[in-house]
Amino acid sequence: MNVIETKLKGCFVIEPTVFIDERGYFMESFNAERFNGAIGRKVDFVQDNQSYSTKGVVRALHYQIGEHAQAKLVRVLYGKVLDVAVDLRKDSPTYAEHIVVELSDENKKQLFIPKGFAHGFVTLSEEAEFFYKCDNYYNKASEGGIIFNDPTLNIDWRLPEDKLIVSVKDRILPTLQNARL
Repeated sequence: MNVIETKLKGCFVIEPTVFIDERGYFMESFNAERFNGAIGRKVDFVQDNQSYSTKGVVRALHYQIGEHAQAKLVRVLYGKVLDVAVDLRKDSPTYAEHIVVELSDENKKQLFIPKGFAHGFVTLSEEAEFFYKCDNYYNKASEGGIIFNDPTLNIDWRLPEDKLIVSVKDRILPTLQNARL
């Protein structure tokens, strides 16, 4: 497993070791001991989530606040997405900066997003199945979000905005300036 810290401290791209032969492939998608050692701290995941989306679907930018904040380990089981993490830690030197990582069933990369970040993705392939682990349970009263096209963040979603499919709930999210952090 190759673990690369991004420009956003505590946010890591994880490239698992994949063994390929005539039968297909095998990889260890998660090992708590190796994962915790690689990122330098213990994370106890308590909830797994999975979603299916078609091309152009944007699910963004979401987070949990307070005691219900969540760290996530995300990956794509089928298809390809552009995954986005935004640093919302006010005391961070990279506050309001973001990274984008292409995750796919082909590259098998994963992204670890620590607490204090907003997260989202857009589906680049015709279809995608997205899977993620969370270290805290979802709590509706603690959910927050930032509009996907916030001009301050200036995220390049790699698809024209008129081709993006965004839920009504996500279309009315506030800008970063007005977000509940």
